[in-house]
Amino acid sequence: MSAPTVFPDPLLLPAFSVFRRRSSLHESKLRRILPVPGTPSPGTDVVRTRADKLALQGCPPWTGRFNTKDECLTESSSHYQVLRVAVTATEKEIKVAYRRAARLAHPDHGGDPAAFRRVTSAYETLIDPQRRKAYDRSYAAGTANGTDGEPHFDAPPAGSRASATVHKTAGARNTAGDPPVYVPPYTPGADGGVPLIPLAQASQQVHGMPRKRGIFGAEARIQREMRTVQLLTRQVLPAIPAARLINGLESPADNSHIDHAVLSGYRLALIGSMLLPKGAYAWDGRTLNHGGRSIAPPQLAHVVRAMQDIFPELNVTGWTVVLSPGGNLHEPVIDNHRRSPGALESVRIVNAAGLVRGVKEFLASGPAPNTVNVPVLARLLRGMH
Repeated sequence: MSAPTVFPDPLLLPAFSVFRRRSSLHESKLRRILPVPGTPSPGTDVVRTRADKLALQGCPPWTGRFNTKDECLTESSSHYQVLRVAVTATEKEIKVAYRRAARLAHPDHGGDPAAFRRVTSAYETLIDPQRRKAYDRSYAAGTANGTDGEPHFDAPPAGSRASATVHKTAGARNTAGDPPVYVPPYTPGADGGVPLIPLAQASQQVHGMPRKRGIFGAEARIQREMRTVQLLTRQVLPAIPAARLINGLESPADNSHIDHAVLSGYRLALIGSMLLPKGAYAWDGRTLNHGGRSIAPPQLAHVVRAMQDIFPELNVTGWTVVLSPGGNLHEPVIDNHRRSPGALESVRIVNAAGLVRGVKEFLASGPAPNTVNVPVLARLLRGMH
């Protein structure tokens, strides 16, 4: 159990003039990190939405006051950010954080009524195990939709409402093989900084393992998923140090599950698997056809669409890897017989070799492939079953 989060005593904080100076410093820091459109810094990508800025920066240092101007109390903030607790917070830690937040935000003590309502809503959700579980499963970041026609960070797959807004310059840029950069950074001794997840957890490349989630077919499914985990950990993760593999997530679209998710920077690959005998299979966009038989792969497209809507700042794609009993990465052979093979697909059907090649290319070609997006990683970890 992690130690309770400790906030500075508000009575010991500087006066309002110092608070205003800190706020201006924070805003100037944002302007340096996130330049205005048309003036990108060399080797950086420009993030244009306010929600993306908040997600990148995380919560500012604790000011000892709760009001609607507090960036942790906006509609785009998660309940965990509102109470300033980690996603792993215990019931006791949530109660302590709520008492502190409610005391500061209460209108009778000079707080803001809207801020107090958000604090109360956050507490009522997180203190109830069932409501907290449902909230975590929804991967929610806040009450705001965040899709009000504003541009997004990365270019999503065809069919998505999001649009590309990343401007790359001719200068040097980070590559997928560079050491991981955590956003927001883990700064030792930061006043009031409450990481959504500990640094030790964010540093792990693999989170969770295939596990039982039903009664029937569990052993075969777990063995198949273990093969996929081994494939990704041996062939993909070493090439992209910032990539994070999360195994076993709840689907936000239905009562199903997501076998695997790989996050790197602002790109997310959702991966399912199936096991078929070796041979040559023709993929027509709906079924895999071989020897007069038609096999439908697992339904993943609706899950990809749901996750793209939940994470508009990401580029989300789906992959179904077809494994062979013998373990040959190039078997079975998958021939694409779609009528429009040039069109982008939200879900790709590939063999093991195709998965390694495709996922590495997809993640490495993102705008910040060596970035560990801590807020998004924390939301994904909340959704593990």
